[in-house]
Amino acid sequence: MNNVARISILASTLLITASLSLHAGTSPQEKAFIDKYKTAFEGKDTATLESFLYTQGADPAILGFYKMMQSGEAGEKISNIELVDLTPDDAKKAATPMDSPTGGKVCLTLKPTKKLIIKVEKKDANGSSTSTSENFIAEKDGKFVIPVPGLCK
Repeated sequence: MNNVARISILASTLLITASLSLHAGTSPQEKAFIDKYKTAFEGKDTATLESFLYTQGADPAILGFYKMMQSGEAGEKISNIELVDLTPDDAKKAATPMDSPTGGKVCLTLKPTKKLIIKVEKKDANGSSTSTSENFIAEKDGKFVIPVPGLCK
């Protein structure tokens, strides 16, 4: 085998290995976050669910809403939970000021880098339903948090 062919095979192998490692699941930090969130959600542990909220600089009215949303379906069985990278549209949406329910504009208090997607399926005698919720996730002091909007800076 000539050197050009060997180099090509080696380069191809390295590229494939690198690309597989980039898609090889979640980091230990992401897995720990997902596991802790799922356990708290399914166990209806509202205190732990609220501990995921990053509240520094948060609008008090919006904080109340976020707390309510954190516990709204708590206790249900999660059929799928994943932490995904933001798409360009997600990043744009996260950076765009939002209307506050109390008037004015609010922004996320931390820049998110991920999105938590939770799918809950409920089945009972009346039928079944599926709901999906999404939260922007940021990193603060080495842990993943859900930033609550506050006044834009």
